Amino acid sequence: MREIQFREAVCEAMSEEMRRDERVFLLGEEVAEYNGAYKASKGMLDEFGAKRVIDTPISELGFAGIAVGAAMNGLRPIVEFMTWNFAILAADQIINCAAKMLQMSGGQYHVPIVFRGPNGQAGQLAATHSQSFESMYAHVPGLKVITPSNPYDMKGLLKSAIRDEDPVLIMESEKMYGDKGEVPDGEYLVPIGVANVVRQGDACTLVSFGKIMKTVLAAADELAAQGIHVDVIDLRTIRPLDIDTIVASVKKTNRLVIIEESWPVASISSEIGYRVQRHAFDYLDAPIRRLCQTDTPFAFAQPLIDAALPQVRDIVEAVKSSMYVL
Repeated sequence: MREIQFREAVCEAMSEEMRRDERVFLLGEEVAEYNGAYKASKGMLDEFGAKRVIDTPISELGFAGIAVGAAMNGLRPIVEFMTWNFAILAADQIINCAAKMLQMSGGQYHVPIVFRGPNGQAGQLAATHSQSFESMYAHVPGLKVITPSNPYDMKGLLKSAIRDEDPVLIMESEKMYGDKGEVPDGEYLVPIGVANVVRQGDACTLVSFGKIMKTVLAAADELAAQGIHVDVIDLRTIRPLDIDTIVASVKKTNRLVIIEESWPVASISSEIGYRVQRHAFDYLDAPIRRLCQTDTPFAFAQPLIDAALPQVRDIVEAVKSSMYVL
């Protein structure tokens, strides 16, 4: 199996779907002439032309609205935001139009649209460019929210999202575009709403998603070296949430640690914690542990960034604490 970069997986998924369906088109800031801010649309303008790969003004609310209208009229837009931090300006169209249109129209208008771009911190970008928005959008009925952690899942989930009849948000990461992973040559889809158990163990269940999965897997390796083997679940999709996979794992391990880069209040880990105690309370041998970003805006200084995010040592300590072996 070949190995490609995350950005190449994005480009392949979009290109394959545009070849398959002439209704699919891409628009966003710098997606055409510049080949994408992160080179995720490299070569697409040359192949598909300026009517299907469209550079937009720096006006997220404006081009998001255009895309919602296009989706309501039979097209299938892919909207690239240079960052989800900028997409705050487009939240009105995403939340008040795309998410609600099917219900408000009495089922007359589907909105088959994909909004995608980098999410979360990406190094020393400070407070206004380092925010994680998956929990905010997962709060909204009518939206599906996806957070891939590797090129294979990114390509398969993006293709599924483009074919979906409802609005799908894909949260990527600037720090992942250069990551390499194995991706098949042939056609494949990854289903939306299905988590992936990437490690097997019986000591504890670790649940996470997105780029921090790399930290989680490193922690799992360190634990394994100490004879502690854990289940590691990559959610892949935030909404709909595959709670069945999580509960099945907790019933086996009897312990749960959830790791995410979002703020702790009203977070994805809060929701998972509630659902697990609702469906598997009698199986828990220790309190559920959460590791989140600190409840503060992001700093610029690297030591403060490291202090704000869960690290390998934090995950190892949380697992041992839940096992009462510290």
